[in-house]
Amino acid sequence: MSKSIKLLRRQIDRIDVNIIKLLNARAQIAMKLGRAKSAAGRNLYDPVREVKILANAKRKSRGPFPPEGVVSVFREIISATRSLEGAVEVAYLGPEGSNTHLAALKHFGSSVRFFPQPSVEDVFNAVEEKKHSFGVVAVENSLEGAVAQTLDLFIESSVTICAEVNMEIAHSFLSREKSVDKVRRVYSHPQAIAQCRPWLRKNVPWAALRESESTSSAALRASKEKGSAAIASPMSARLYGLRILAERIEENKDNMTRFLVIGRTLPGITERSKTSLLLSIKDKPGALFRALRPIARYGVNMKKIESRPIKGKAWEYMFFIDLDGHASEPVLSRAIKEVEKECLMLKVLGSYPSADVP
Repeated sequence: MSKSIKLLRRQIDRIDVNIIKLLNARAQIAMKLGRAKSAAGRNLYDPVREVKILANAKRKSRGPFPPEGVVSVFREIISATRSLEGAVEVAYLGPEGSNTHLAALKHFGSSVRFFPQPSVEDVFNAVEEKKHSFGVVAVENSLEGAVAQTLDLFIESSVTICAEVNMEIAHSFLSREKSVDKVRRVYSHPQAIAQCRPWLRKNVPWAALRESESTSSAALRASKEKGSAAIASPMSARLYGLRILAERIEENKDNMTRFLVIGRTLPGITERSKTSLLLSIKDKPGALFRALRPIARYGVNMKKIESRPIKGKAWEYMFFIDLDGHASEPVLSRAIKEVEKECLMLKVLGSYPSADVP
């Protein structure tokens, strides 16, 4: 080994020692912070603070280290030091390896306690009944649109949206079998099946398509059945001992899913907040126009509107609306109050940091 390589490695070793010292110094302060939060009755998880840390880390990364890599490193540092402050428990649609699990890992890091749930409804219940601090649920996909079950559960639930996570979705074809020729059944979540239908028609047109609660539950089932396959994540292949017979089988590679972090608190204002509303209006001409008019008048940007039928009331609808800004900011607050005057019911589902930062 050349002297120059030895010298460079010694320099890296010295830097690593300093990194470890700084991490431990940060951890010591984090433990004191955790005790102070507990004494003040504050939550251990502060999405606004964490977004600021990650955004600053990304902005200040001007060297050769990739900015996205800096964000990933800092997310795990935050996760590890947060765990020293106290336990944060997160429910998600399981089992392990689901896209919701991956979104939860992306947002919270690996140093929290994750609790898989058999259904999206169970995730809501776990948070509402205070079994776990937070939950992660999918709300919309860039190809298939809104996740109806999630929207419906918000109608009756008292949970609050605390944060959002945008994640690229990549589907793999997994099986115990060595080739697709042996596959007779394919399991997956309905949206995953829809996103991969052209590939399925071309490569396994003879296979029966079976819907499952999540992509990871599909992988678990495929691991137990001869002649079965699943559309799921590569992580599921590792977890359940399956072969990856094909990768990136989704029709459109620009496949993003938006997830929401639900809890019981309202985060503070960030540089870029987003507010979600749920409202119902009178069934008469121009009612929706009159309800939304204050949003335009106050110059508030409406990011999204989605309608869902009200159960038990034929042809009556609830509307889900996403707006730029925080509900406590003066302009948006006034706009919401005026919108409410035109509604039968209006509920602020949450104001939270936009996933666009960082």
